[in-house]
This record gives sequence, structure tokens and C-alpha cells, in this order.
Amino acid sequence: MTGDTNGRAADGREGAHEGPERAGGLGSSTDARTAGSGIARRRVGGGILALGGALALTPIPLAGAAARSGPGAGTADGAADTGAGMESGAHRPTLRRGSAARAGLLQEPLDQLVRDAEAYLADSPEHPWYAGAVLLAGRGGTVALHRPIGKAVRYAAYDEKTDTGVEFPADQQIAMAEDTVFDLASISKLFTSLLAVQQIERGTLELEATVASYLPDFAGGGKQDVTVRHLLTHTSGFRSWIPLYEEPTREGKLRRLWEEVPASTPGSAYLYSDLNLISLQLILEKITGRPLDALLRDEITAPLGMHRTRYNPPATWKPKIAATEDARLPWSGLERGLVWGEVHDENAFSLDGVAGHAGVFSCAWDLAVLARTLLNGGVYGRARILSEKSVDLLFTDFNTAFPGDEHGLGFELYQHWYMGAMATPRSAGHTGFTGTSLVLDPSTDTFLVVLGNSVHPVRSWRSGSAPRVAAANQLARAVPVRPERGRTAWFSGMASASTATLALPALRLHSARARLECALWWDTERAADALFLEASEGQDWQPVPFTTLAPGHRPDPQPHPTGSVTGWSGRVWHRLEADLTAWRGRDVRLRWRYATDRLYVGRGAYVDGLRVRDGVRTVFDAERPRDAGRIEATGWAPSAD
Repeated sequence: MTGDTNGRAADGREGAHEGPERAGGLGSSTDARTAGSGIARRRVGGGILALGGALALTPIPLAGAAARSGPGAGTADGAADTGAGMESGAHRPTLRRGSAARAGLLQEPLDQLVRDAEAYLADSPEHPWYAGAVLLAGRGGTVALHRPIGKAVRYAAYDEKTDTGVEFPADQQIAMAEDTVFDLASISKLFTSLLAVQQIERGTLELEATVASYLPDFAGGGKQDVTVRHLLTHTSGFRSWIPLYEEPTREGKLRRLWEEVPASTPGSAYLYSDLNLISLQLILEKITGRPLDALLRDEITAPLGMHRTRYNPPATWKPKIAATEDARLPWSGLERGLVWGEVHDENAFSLDGVAGHAGVFSCAWDLAVLARTLLNGGVYGRARILSEKSVDLLFTDFNTAFPGDEHGLGFELYQHWYMGAMATPRSAGHTGFTGTSLVLDPSTDTFLVVLGNSVHPVRSWRSGSAPRVAAANQLARAVPVRPERGRTAWFSGMASASTATLALPALRLHSARARLECALWWDTERAADALFLEASEGQDWQPVPFTTLAPGHRPDPQPHPTGSVTGWSGRVWHRLEADLTAWRGRDVRLRWRYATDRLYVGRGAYVDGLRVRDGVRTVFDAERPRDAGRIEATGWAPSAD
């Protein structure tokens, strides 16, 4: 019973149980692969997606949308080498190492990313979060950071009586390296999902077909209405996992799956479950006639040149593989001792290492290739593994009925609990229980890989996703936000559990047409963190309603009657106006207040071009040095990026 569970914790929501992984497959092998129109018949990518009465959704544009809008359109871009573009004939980069500047990133946040990650090698707070990690971050075709820290192999065992790790002798410990291979745990689900969408594209698999139409025995336990889409979006009703490893035979494991009764009506709730991807594995093996490990090799890793990605790594790889847990009862379901070079998940291990929910091993560079492939619209170099419409489908939120549990096909979307400030409605990724994570943000064309061995020596030592969040925050900060005008704008910062204020001096307004004008950019943890415009004639502050207008996005100004904004603004500058006639004839102070809770933050807020007009007179203009010197900033700072 391991895996990334999707229950929210104090500092995050740790994924769901990682499930089985093994080659050879669970189901029978019949039917040859056939070509077909697949997704094209469902009108994916061009507008509305109609799926048998399910959701009606517009697919999210990928990296090209951000790259094409460019700095002149008010984006957070300014990248020297995004190389993105989804239009026909656009350049689709392959990866190479380069500087932060070449990637269009800022160096200092990347340096801080490493320092933050290294801090979790120490007690945080009682034990190290991981023994070591490999960090990789990039934008466009440039990998600007690829750094190993700590140890790939440190502990020989775990002493439960003293709650300490029993270390190998120093000369037997192995340092983390750039090419260290990790048990990806539940990130394996992404590969299974990609293989499924390939089959949808080829017409051999139907998204709205019932699972039982492919696997008749699956209908047991009242699961006859579960569809392929339910499996891919974790809305089937399956509970998170069951101990398949308790069954000694393949037939017994299948029987447990067939007899499993859903915990909820299919489509009525989100519940992350390993059983969804195990079931999907069985379908894929049935319709293709090939085991899952062969599908992974033939359809994804070989075409993309991901030579360090596979199920069941050979023994020769072991010195380059990060060790995981001293797996013993009662914290593990099986007595195995130190797990090193074999899959950690008990169910996957019992399935000989190949399963739809866990079991894939990989390294940071290979995962970056996968990220780049998806940001490119399904192509890498001369290899295309998916169409652009299929990639749109992967990143389309099918779970709009379950706010907070946004989910594409296999990919999680907009999850601050591990994506941190990289989280936007366009951000996609996944985590793995062993300490792994992958995040890609099409809006900025960035990608982040954090691979840690956080169950080494025991799973109880780590909780939450703080290192993942810290790394994502720094990569988000590394993407410049150019001022709307001039050389600097006011930046709120990205501190959690804080309040930052930016206050103008007292002004006396006389006109019936008094107003505040400025440019505004915001990206916050929705609902939890917000930016407020407030006014005061003395001690108390009250909200000031305003309107915003994003050039090229909406034809009409958007009202904000509560005087606040929260969530994602599209990473563009908005023009803001606030009517100040309510304070006519009185002295009034205006301020921006940015307030965050203790958990997560977004990219923050920027204010530029502050100006107060009193009829035809300009009574305050932040571009005038004298007025600028009268601004009182607490927590805010001038920023060129």
C-alpha cells in the first residue's frame, strides 16, 4: 500500500497509492492495433468537445500561445529562447544545456531553487525529506538547471526502535548524479495515459466506451457503467487501492479487481485510485495484443530516445539507481528489506514490476524530453508520438464539476499543493510517492523535474510536498515579468503567511471625475490569497471597487465590486480604473494590500503606472520622482522583472 495519495495534508496533498507495475501484462492479448481517426471524430482542439453528455470544454492552448503573444502583448515572457509555437510549421525545440539568460530565465531564482532543495537534506523538521535529489528546470529548448544533491544510496536499513536510519559505510554510499535513475512511482500513470490517448487517436479505443465493452468481467460489482474517461480522470468510483499483493496468483488479483464495488456512482465524485490505471493497462494489453512494457518501449521511449526509461531495469543499472525503502511490516505490506533497483510499490512488485499505475524507472533528462515533447504538441525532433489535438485533450479539464480536482486525461491540472507558483489552469503534471514530480506550464513554456528518494530509508520520514513547492516557486519567479511601462514596476513578493502594502500619500480630490489608473498583473492562489485596493480617511480602510481590462482578451472591462482580485489573470497586464468620486472634497489615502495564507502562493502581483486624476488634473503620478518618493511600501519592492 504505497503511492501518492490525493488527500490534502498540512503543507500539501500527497498523491495516491502507486499501484502495480510489471511486464507481461494482466489481461489477455487479442486484437491487433488498427489505424483510425480517433480523436479527430470528437472535434478536439477546434472548440467544443462533446463527449456523450459529459463536459463541454475548450482545450487549453499549449506553449505556442504564450510564445506568440510576446512581450509586446503584456505577457510574462521576454524569453530569449522559448522556441515554442503550435501553429503549422512552428519551430519545436529539442533540449540542450544553456544559461538561464538563453532560456529567458533569471539566474538568481534558479540558484535559490538549489539552496532551498539542499535545505531539505537536513531535518525538516524531524527528518530529512529525502536522502538526495536531482533537480532539472528549463524553458523552451534550454535546460538551464540540472543539479544532483545528496545521496542516491545512503541507508542500509531503518531502525524502528530508535527511528533512525542505519547508514552504509561511507565508501558504500553513492552520491546522486545527473543521470541517477528513480522509481517514478505514480508518475508511471502518465505513460499509461499517453498510451491510451494514442489508441484513442488511432481509433482502437473510445473515450466514452464502457470498460466492460473491452473487459466483460470488469462489470462485476456494479461497474458496468464505468467508462474509459472515468478511469483517466479518477471519477470511476474506485477506492484508492486494494492489496492485490495478498493474492498469490494473477487470477486472484484479477478476481479482486472484477469484484471490487465502486465507492461512488461513476462520474459523481473525484477519488484518485491506482485501480483506474491498472484497469486501463488491461484494456491496452487487450486491444493491442502487447504487454504494457513493450508498448512503453515501442510507442514512447524508443521514438523519443528516452533510453533510461523502462520497467524492470536490469541489474547492471543498479549502481545508478536511487534506493528506496527498507520495506518491512508493519509500514510496508511486504517483507522485502532494502528496495533498490526494484519497484517500491507492493502491488506493482507482486505484478512482476509492470503495471499501469507504477513501476516505470527514469531519469531527470528523459522526463524533460517527455515534457518538451508535450509542450511541442506531441513531437520531439523527428518523432511524433501524439497529435496536437491529442495533447490538447491531455490538458483539457474534464473535472469542472469537482473544483480543486482539475484533471485532464491522466494529467493533474492547476494543483498548487505541488506545483506551487507554477500552478495555472494550464499547468499539468503528476507526483510519485517515492518523492518524484513533473510539472510543465504551457503558459510560460517552462518545465520542472524534481526526483527525490524520499522514502529512503522509510516512508514515514517525509510528509507533504514542501520541496516540490519550493522548487516550483523559484522556477515561477525565474520567469521575468517585464514592467508595463518604464524600467521597474512594484512587485508584491511571493511570501506566504504575510501582508504587503503599497500606499499612496493623502490626496484631496475635488472633481466629480476623480479616478485611479494603473496597470495590474496578478497570479495568486485562488481564493486563499488576494490583492485588495483600499481607501482610508483616517484609521479604517474600506474596499474600493474597480474595473480591469486585458487587451485582446475581453471587449468589456471586468468589474471587481469587492475591490479585490484573486487567482489567475492570464499572465498579462490589465488596465485598471477605480472611481474615487466617493471621496470628493476629502483627504484620502489609497493602498494596495496583498495578503497570503500560510500554505501556497502564486507568482504574486505587480502594479505599474500608478496615477490619480482629479478631473483634468493629475494629482499623483508615480513616474514623477517627487510623487514616487512619497509611496510607502511594506513588503513591496521595485522590480525590473
